[in-house]
Amino acid sequence: MTRPLLVLQNAAEDPPARLGEWLTKAGVELDVREMFAGAALPTDLTGHSGLLVLGGAMSAGDDDIAPWLPAVRELLRAAVRDEVPTLGICLGAQLLAVATGGEVIVGPEGPELGARLIAKRAASATDALFRDLPITPDVIQWHFDVVSRIPPGAVLLATSPVYEVQAYRVGRVCWALQPHIETTPEIVRHWAASDRDRVDVDLDALLLRTDAVHADIEETWQPFAARFADVLRDPASVRAVRSPTVSTAAPVDDPAAIRAALAADMQAARHGSVLPLPTRRDVD
Repeated sequence: MTRPLLVLQNAAEDPPARLGEWLTKAGVELDVREMFAGAALPTDLTGHSGLLVLGGAMSAGDDDIAPWLPAVRELLRAAVRDEVPTLGICLGAQLLAVATGGEVIVGPEGPELGARLIAKRAASATDALFRDLPITPDVIQWHFDVVSRIPPGAVLLATSPVYEVQAYRVGRVCWALQPHIETTPEIVRHWAASDRDRVDVDLDALLLRTDAVHADIEETWQPFAARFADVLRDPASVRAVRSPTVSTAAPVDDPAAIRAALAADMQAARHGSVLPLPTRRDVD
């Protein structure tokens, strides 16, 4: 791989961390730009193999707080247009949505925090990055805003009981992931200390779980990073697939129902059909 991956770090407290280590191990050279510190952005992506946009505490439209965001959104639009491999994480996923016609709002159910499961959708069965993930992979959630509508033509790849949009793809090689996979336990503890006055949860108990789940996240998501490295080396290896119909059904609340529905969902994908998730089950 002759050209580096452009990595946009929007906040000091959210570095590439373990994801950066996994990509480097997979042979990817990183060009990390600390946008919060005034780093310059290239005007285009011709000098880079791809784009990675990380998270931050600001919102996707907080241009007054983070004046570099308009240029980031423009780079994301260019990446989709020119089919440059891209991965947006948390704020990066929200920026990709806003840049390409989606919508981001403050989460109406409150923040999604800590170690959680997301659930793959049928379209993931043929996706270059998501197809080999477990049906319900572990992730770290830490976000107050959510993607409420994916961009036109985008493909929903993963969901959760709290917020539907957890992962999606725009075009052929541009991916968005709402949760975090890059964190260390120390990073999450720093976020918890910063947000302690903003949340009404038992953060100490939550952090014990996030500490423990990082080993499982590495086992699941390091191969995901290696697959992204493969796409950076050979974007043409990712074939275009027909976009399935995106389900508008309410998410399932019961974990057992999630697994059963998604097992059926994945089976349907293998046979060329798409099943929506069942509607929300009332809780007594």
